[in-house]
Amino acid sequence: MAHFAQLDDNNVVLQVVVVDNKDTKDANGVEKETIGIAHLEKILGGTWKQTSYNASFRKNFAGIGCTYDAGRDAFIGPKLFNSWVLDETTCIWGPPTSMPSDAAELQPNECYEWDEATVSWIKKTR
Repeated sequence: MAHFAQLDDNNVVLQVVVVDNKDTKDANGVEKETIGIAHLEKILGGTWKQTSYNASFRKNFAGIGCTYDAGRDAFIGPKLFNSWVLDETTCIWGPPTSMPSDAAELQPNECYEWDEATVSWIKKTR
């Protein structure tokens, strides 16, 4: 089974569908993205890009609301906070500073949460 993401005019993912292998393979049994795209365009219309469930290509599995970045050939999830930065290797947004080093030693009722107002990690007690 192959997965394909439908994109809007701004390359934002509208939906992700599963396509049977027989609808993605050429006469020699080789899977080709172009064949899957042609199949989907014929039955559903729209613009499509193949996505990998195990992230073996295009960095991340596409989800609704993700963006396809053609320059990076990657699906990128929504940015959670304005201050967060994109990791160019993984194409995943992350905080501009690492979580404090004692995070693994917190008590069960404690956690760190990102505070966008102070652009820092805040220790919270539940």
